[in-house]
Amino acid sequence: MPDQLLLSAETGRVEGTRSSRRLRREGRVPAVVYGLGADPVTVSIAWPDLRAALTTDAGINAIITLTIDGTDQLSVVKDLQRHPVRRDVIHVDFQRITAEQQIEADIPIVLIGEALEVTRANGMVDQSLYTLTVAAKPAELPDEIEVDISEMVLGDMIRVGDLVLPAGVSTSVDPDDAIANSLVTRSTREAMAAEEAAEAALEEGTLTESGEADAGDAGDAGDD
Repeated sequence: MPDQLLLSAETGRVEGTRSSRRLRREGRVPAVVYGLGADPVTVSIAWPDLRAALTTDAGINAIITLTIDGTDQLSVVKDLQRHPVRRDVIHVDFQRITAEQQIEADIPIVLIGEALEVTRANGMVDQSLYTLTVAAKPAELPDEIEVDISEMVLGDMIRVGDLVLPAGVSTSVDPDDAIANSLVTRSTREAMAAEEAAEAALEEGTLTESGEADAGDAGDAGDD
């Protein structure tokens, strides 16, 4: 379950570019809080506190309790704007939620275990899906989804439909979408191709030598 964190949000900030720049120089991040049918509220958050909230195991999916004018409001980050060069967070959109509300979140997919059979066959496991969009109540959202690859053999594929999601968690992602597949590496394919070419060349050379020998035998028989 994502961490539930408490952040203090100050209201009364003046909107506009100059005001936002001043806030950032003071170590605060401009933000807006919206949702649940209430009017949007412009606020600011202390950057060190926000950074700490976004670097827990839950990451951007952390469930955050915002204290606004003495009132606590459960929320999630819906959008995070960064500076195009420095990558600093320059604005945050928070969405109000309730504890019983189904919300969507992109959950990281983590491969665990070792695919020993694939390794022995000089193959590799290629991960093609790194996050899964799921729906769940805030308290039921997982920090990550683990996928065990230890039983994979060469040519196997793990799809979304193969996942066993935690109770209360669902996804609308196509069950046929691939998460990981095991395949022969490029270097192994090149080595196999070179080996096959060498065997073919050797086989062709043997046939040629055999054919010449047969022709010589036939000539000797004619002289007799």
